[in-house]
Amino acid sequence: MKNKSLLLAVSALLGGAVSIAGCSPAPIDKKSQQMTLQPEVVPLSKPVVYQVFTRLFGNTKQVNKPWGTLEENGVGKFSDFTPTALLALKSMGVTHVWYTGVLHHALVTDYSKYGIGQDDPDVVKGRAGSPYAIKDYYNVDPDLANDPSARLAEFEALIKRTHEAGLKVIIDIVPNHVARNYQSLGAPNGTIDFGDNDDTQVTYAKNNNFYYVVGEAFEVPSSDDYQVLGGDVHPLADGKFTEIPAKWTGNGARSAKPDINDWYETVKVNYGVKPDGSYDFDRLPDEYVDKGYQAHFEFWQHKSLPDSWYKFQAITHFWLEKGVDGFRYDMAEMVPVEFWSFLNSSIKTKKPDAFLLAEVYNPALYRPYIKQGKMDYLYDKVGFYDTLKALMQGKGDAQTVLDIHQSVADIAPHMLHFLENHDEQRIASPEFAGDALKGKPAMVVSHLISTAPSMIYFGQTVGEDGSEQAGFGSPSRTSIFDYIGVPEHQKWMNHGKFDGALLSEEQVSLRNYYIKLLNLAKQPAIAAGQYSPVATHSDDPINTEKIMAFGRKLGQQKLLVISNFDAQQSRTVTVHLPADWQGRYSDILEAHANLQLQQSEVGEQVKATITLAPLASAVYQLEK
Repeated sequence: MKNKSLLLAVSALLGGAVSIAGCSPAPIDKKSQQMTLQPEVVPLSKPVVYQVFTRLFGNTKQVNKPWGTLEENGVGKFSDFTPTALLALKSMGVTHVWYTGVLHHALVTDYSKYGIGQDDPDVVKGRAGSPYAIKDYYNVDPDLANDPSARLAEFEALIKRTHEAGLKVIIDIVPNHVARNYQSLGAPNGTIDFGDNDDTQVTYAKNNNFYYVVGEAFEVPSSDDYQVLGGDVHPLADGKFTEIPAKWTGNGARSAKPDINDWYETVKVNYGVKPDGSYDFDRLPDEYVDKGYQAHFEFWQHKSLPDSWYKFQAITHFWLEKGVDGFRYDMAEMVPVEFWSFLNSSIKTKKPDAFLLAEVYNPALYRPYIKQGKMDYLYDKVGFYDTLKALMQGKGDAQTVLDIHQSVADIAPHMLHFLENHDEQRIASPEFAGDALKGKPAMVVSHLISTAPSMIYFGQTVGEDGSEQAGFGSPSRTSIFDYIGVPEHQKWMNHGKFDGALLSEEQVSLRNYYIKLLNLAKQPAIAAGQYSPVATHSDDPINTEKIMAFGRKLGQQKLLVISNFDAQQSRTVTVHLPADWQGRYSDILEAHANLQLQQSEVGEQVKATITLAPLASAVYQLEK
């Protein structure tokens, strides 16, 4: 269609959806016997996910005592996500907020006066607890509420505020394991808790929710290098936890006494996988790799499936009904792909636009979990992130990153990119890059190389370095286990004003850079365009190792993206592009001088020589 790119450009300018007619099959209107065009809606922006560790976001206290209590170190609340805060996120180009650590997980703080059972610190990591040791799937963390007895209502109000800001809500689902002391207080009437109907006299049964070490009691792991609560006195910190018989640990450890490095605070959920690895449920036929979620949904109807499948279906549907727009699935590869076909097809049947993101680290499972498991998106961690991190650290080269990206070309739109998250080191930490500015070219590449969603972690835009000694775990990653303040983020937050008034000039500049970059997701060629390889040449091979270039195009819009990963000196390369890329380009990112692509004397390529300052990037747009 001749005017398709023009319509897209107008759409981007107006900020409204544009439907391109003629792009989809047209059914016949039986009354008029004329063709009724069914427009194809072109996305105005690719998804940009803002991951926030909910308990830390609004905390203003700066004490940061190792192993500090909630009263000493403070804690953020749902109410800290004010309309002002949410609109600030929206202005960054964010489309989805992943509220990490929302569900009620095991923690040491005493909420017994609210009818919540006290958790044993011997099976809690940190003082505030791991957000991945869920204690109650039908309620939220009491730490996050101003009134813990009304905590679910306060979260529902946050969902409403988020939607009013034009943002969507993602929360975690942790299907592989639950807290050792799982006890749902918020479950709907008639709901049976995990394990309540289990036959504990056998290691495995299809409808058991857990696996058991028959005849043996659980023993708390021991270590010479670790003290519960850092050695602080607590009435329940006695090295004991009653669990008879012992359950298998979350990471699959089968001993009644797991190792200190096992996920000992959790127990593994049984999905009908026998201890020998064989399956106790129907397998998904091979042809379903090419079928849509509707066919998958129909396949699982009237099947005899393990009880745990239905429990998690009920849990996800509960949260959809509360207004949640999608889920991030923890350690999805530890759960059979057939379960994901069952669960995700039921979610899509209920909410077709649900955002489903999975943590999967095994590249051999990428395609099965997308095609058979019906995941929308997976982490591109063991591949894109790892090679990009090496380049940022001066250990890798640009071509390796591009080759890795090409290796998943067929599924690239499904491979979410990030530079930071709660599991990874902060860019500014000495263990990663030691300088937040080294994230600039990497974020340009990560964000613009494909139509896949981009994700940023709270504090990333102001150079958070994760150096706090919080308690459980080591610095370089902002703690997810303890009560702590996040210093650079607190400067942007400025006691709830969210105006960045306390940031340094360098931090303001960095944050503004992120804002401009993230909003490029609204460019048609970025939101829905194709990736175009770009050949680079230099007499000095180090230049081509340090500079990465690629193109993005949709219709008449052509973008040339080029980044210098050298933190010390300027680098120069010559880029070679197809003949139809000839013309004058302007930089829409950092306003570099205009670039003129001239036709080569030999062949049909066009070329230009580009010099970039240390850590600089350009996004050149063809002007015509």
